[in-house]
Amino acid sequence: MTTSFELLDLATQLKANDESFVLATVVRTVSVTAAKAGAKAIIRPDGTIAAGWIGGGCARGAVLKAAREALADGVPRMVSVQPDNLLAELGVRAGETREGVRFAANMCPSKGTMDIFVEPVLPHPSLVILGASPVALSLAAQARPLGYHVTLAVPASDLLTTPETDLLIDGFALDRLGEARRFVVVSTQGKGDEAALRAALGCDATYHAFVGSRRKMDSLRDKLISDGIDSVLLDRVKAPAGLDLGAITPEEIAMSILAEITLTRRRGQRG
Repeated sequence: MTTSFELLDLATQLKANDESFVLATVVRTVSVTAAKAGAKAIIRPDGTIAAGWIGGGCARGAVLKAAREALADGVPRMVSVQPDNLLAELGVRAGETREGVRFAANMCPSKGTMDIFVEPVLPHPSLVILGASPVALSLAAQARPLGYHVTLAVPASDLLTTPETDLLIDGFALDRLGEARRFVVVSTQGKGDEAALRAALGCDATYHAFVGSRRKMDSLRDKLISDGIDSVLLDRVKAPAGLDLGAITPEEIAMSILAEITLTRRRGQRG
């Protein structure tokens, strides 16, 4: 049986490695159940229980389903596994969600009730910046306090100083990125625009943006399409990057880009 210390050590290790997982905790039991309140388990994205224990098959299916959903939307949920007669008394059906609680049927002979809190633990969102322009460096500086894992990709010869980042890549090869949700910004300001944009288009991300005028982006778009790049990929690039806040300085432009990324990242979460 995994001890609480071993389980917490594994959770710390997974977080340090920027790996997604779910922490499932039994918060209440009624009648006979295999696991008791306080029991915990770490569930990986593939559905395997990496450590801990939350009981047998009576609750496992419902918890694993909730774990997959929690990893997909980043929202924790409560699962209540109860025998059919108690569900009927509550006026709910298996699979129904009421007031934030997902109900599931306990088909085991024990007929006990288990409430399990399912909490997704996701890597920090990844902000990938290509370029060493003043906007790029300001964007990196502002993003880290907001909880982003910042990757700066730029030829080393373009850097006058070493900026504070989580990952610094010499050049534009984006083959060392983790699995977190990504936001990609090209801010080369005339130094390798085309090469950086090509690299950005090859990187799967929620958000792609180019710091520059619409005219400049149109010119690059025509060039890349003539070289065989799919126009659909180019249409996903927001140019110019950022919300229209009337920004002028590099710091203000960086702030407008982070505001737009925040809007994209948080869309639908308040509800």
